[in-house]
Amino acid sequence: MLCGTLAVWAVANVLAGLAAWNRYQLLLALPSEHVPRGSEALVTADMWLGNLLGWREAAFVISMLLLIAWLDDMRGRADGAWPQGQRRSRAWLIFAWVLPVGNLFIPKMFVNDLWAAGQPAQRRKRGHPLLTVWWLAVIVAFGWSGAALGRVRETAYAGPGAAAMRQVMQSSGLFIVAAVLTIAVVWKLSGMLERTVASRIGDLPGAPPSATG
Repeated sequence: MLCGTLAVWAVANVLAGLAAWNRYQLLLALPSEHVPRGSEALVTADMWLGNLLGWREAAFVISMLLLIAWLDDMRGRADGAWPQGQRRSRAWLIFAWVLPVGNLFIPKMFVNDLWAAGQPAQRRKRGHPLLTVWWLAVIVAFGWSGAALGRVRETAYAGPGAAAMRQVMQSSGLFIVAAVLTIAVVWKLSGMLERTVASRIGDLPGAPPSATG
């Protein structure tokens, strides 16, 4: 379900980017110092952009809630595989995302520990290039989007408005990359921890022999 919701969020970003592109084209046709008001095309473009940004936000909130639930499930598996390697308590599943400054690195630390728990004991290692690229993409996407939306609210003229729409399109593209990478991390980490837990169960005394045993 999480991967499906992330895919919906990615599609919402595609549509929001298209709506921003439409408004961008309309603003480019106006003098730079013109106040873009009254045009039926602009009113329609504003309506679509506002609605699609709202749907994008809703898809993100649902994805975030499901991501936290998924991380909690993965933490349960990691506690069974390598409890001593989990450096943060489960409370950080919530606080890590809202704590200023901490939200820049604590979620990545949490996922690093899960990743290490999913590896064979003899070669456990926190971190991976996939996790690094994923987290950098997330940070850049949200930072750029915040700046873009702030610029949209502050601009009153066509020229700066067009520049703000370019930034909204760029942030939508960054969000799509972040969504795809998040799906890759979820898929990979789920498989790793599932295999690790299954192997530990198979090693318990009295466990039934595996199909290949």
